[in-house]
Amino acid sequence: MHAAKVRVRAVSFIPLNGLTRPTKFYTFDGLSRTDHFAIKVGDPSGIPLVRIHSECVTGDVFGSLRCDCGSQLKRALSKLDVDEGWILYLRQEGRGIGLAAKIDAYVLQEDGLDTFSANRVLGYSDDERDYSDAAQMLAVLGYSTIRLMSGNPEKAAALRNAGIQVTELVPCAGVGTPFNRAYLEAKEARTCGDPARAF
Repeated sequence: MHAAKVRVRAVSFIPLNGLTRPTKFYTFDGLSRTDHFAIKVGDPSGIPLVRIHSECVTGDVFGSLRCDCGSQLKRALSKLDVDEGWILYLRQEGRGIGLAAKIDAYVLQEDGLDTFSANRVLGYSDDERDYSDAAQMLAVLGYSTIRLMSGNPEKAAALRNAGIQVTELVPCAGVGTPFNRAYLEAKEARTCGDPARAF
């Protein structure tokens, strides 16, 4: 890990609708993607609860029903409003392939492919995301040990490989809809029966 070159650039209090605890947004210099950011909810102490959330413009911003990303983010914020902790918001749209490629994958899914097969047809792996920036953000924030709000052991393993100890996985499943059923079934098949593990 090269946390020494990464630093907090700015911290701003930005109250969020529906939350009772104060929320501060942190930006960073020195990351491979300079627009990743962190949100501190409340005043976490001890081993913090952390949700590492990959950007989903369609779900997080516009409320798309084709995925469960937006509902995962809302649930994470609600849980942190009770338990306090952090969201690291990583700009890794479409599991790291970008918005345009994600929409290309949606077109292939409309022709019958699942989310992972569509990625492969486009020349991508099942998951192109990288968590090294997240590990550096945590280190700069002063954390070497966290509780991870995710059911994804691959995410936890990536953090451990980058020097962050994960003591617990706290589930953060999204909401199913008629429009994301096939997507959730593909996640479940990929993760041996636990769709929450895919993200």
